[in-house]
Amino acid sequence: VQLQASGGGLVQAGDSLRLSCAVSGGTFSQYIMAWFRQAPGKERESVATIRWNTPMTYYADSVKGRFTISRDKAKKTVYLQMNSLKPEDTAIYYCAAKPVGAASYGWWGQGTQVTVSS
Repeated sequence: VQLQASGGGLVQAGDSLRLSCAVSGGTFSQYIMAWFRQAPGKERESVATIRWNTPMTYYADSVKGRFTISRDKAKKTVYLQMNSLKPEDTAIYYCAAKPVGAASYGWWGQGTQVTVSS
């Protein structure tokens, strides 16, 4: 499985940004897709997850109501729509995948930088 993240950039507080994660090299019907982020000096944290075959989603409290995770099965792409961005959202964002039931995420994208200026 290969994951290719894109869409990061430099924006101002209150702006929106959409990240994309192109997925290839596997069958994803029983996968959970996720977006993580890691800010300087902080541990990597889970931001949002979605099951490939169902609309079941999870959001961290810090992004709930502002971020939306979705997937386009035909395009084999997972998105993270980020609205009302805050400076504390500044981080490297990673997409990841794991089979349902797996304890940890085994496939990771290369990361894309999101910087939000105040």
